[in-house]
Parts: sequence; C-alpha cells; structure tokens
Amino acid sequence: MGSILCYGDSNTHGTQPMAAPGLLERHPRGARWPEVMARLLGPEAEVIAEGLPGRTTVHEDVVEGGERNGLKVLPAILQSHRPVSLLVLMLGTNDLKPRFSVTALEIARSVERLVLLARTEGVVERVLVVSPVPVRECGTLSGVFAGAEARQRGLEAHLRAMAERQGCGFLEAGAHVTVSPRDGVHWDEAAHQSFGAVMAEAVAAELGRSA
Repeated sequence: MGSILCYGDSNTHGTQPMAAPGLLERHPRGARWPEVMARLLGPEAEVIAEGLPGRTTVHEDVVEGGERNGLKVLPAILQSHRPVSLLVLMLGTNDLKPRFSVTALEIARSVERLVLLARTEGVVERVLVVSPVPVRECGTLSGVFAGAEARQRGLEAHLRAMAERQGCGFLEAGAHVTVSPRDGVHWDEAAHQSFGAVMAEAVAAELGRSA
C-alpha cells in the first residue's frame, strides 16, 4: 500500500478541545485519527502524521510563530518521507483567523498551491484533498476565530471544484464529524475514532483507484 502522508494542522496532530486558549493538550497515542486509520488499513500501510497546531496553507503567522506556513515546509517534509504513495491534505482552518483576512475562494486557491508544489517535488503519486470540518464561533476560541463562520461559507464547494480540476481525490470531513462546542475548532476522541474509520475507507479506495 505504501506511504500515506497526512499533512494538516491541530486536528491531524490530535489536539484536544481547549479548556483555555493556548492550552495545548493532545489525545493519547492510538486515539488520533491518523493512527486509527493506520490500524484499520493494516501493516502494509505506512501512515505518517504531520500535523502542526496553527499550521496555515501559505501564511506566515507571527502570533503563533514556529514555521506555521504550510507551503514553506512542505518540500522538506515530502523529501524526508519519499516516496509518498498518497498525500492527504487537510488545511484551511487556521486561515479563517481574522488576522489573515482571506475568503473561502482564496483558501481553496492556497490549498491548490500546495497540490501544485507537491507535484513539482516529484515524490507524490496521488493527492487526497480533505475539506476541513467547519468551525463554530463558540467556546474558548470564539475570539480567535471571530467571523470565521461567515468566511468559511463556500469553502467545501471551492475545494471540491479545485480537487476535480487538479485530478485529486476529495473528501468532506464535515459530512462525518463536528467540532466540539468546548472551543468550536477541535474534535473529541469519539470524532477522531469515527473519522479514522472514514479515512481508512477513503484512502483504500483512492490507492485502489491509482493501481
């Protein structure tokens, strides 16, 4: 089955719903969705979880710091894990923060930049674009994501159209899980378990399609 690289943000990292802004606690090992997916896919699949809390698509974040620009670090990560049978891209949530002032269409175009960059590296066979779960302006991160519910309208449709245009697989995460009301962004453990199962089926189908 080969290597499956999951490139995302805090929900790929397994960050728990936050009790307070900046309080980063992680779901236990084995409970995060990439690990659930790996277990269901079996030993033939090498699943690599590359999730970074605060990661954006293409933006520098001087507030969060720490190389959050997903476009900047993607080439090194791809080359570190070459060859990659399937790149799973689930980014865009952090672009919704008001300090970036971008639209849903611009977020989708930014994800497209990642797709194009990944292909120029010459180490990725297929790409699966995952539209992130819609955020809610509630709980501890409501101020951090002020206005995000309006800005994210149309994002799923734009990402779906982009994936079709680029010949990528596509999955709508929001059709399967919802964010926790505790912070409006992150997922509880049950959501990770269910999404891992959904992704195992989607990845198996995508890799089967590429055979």
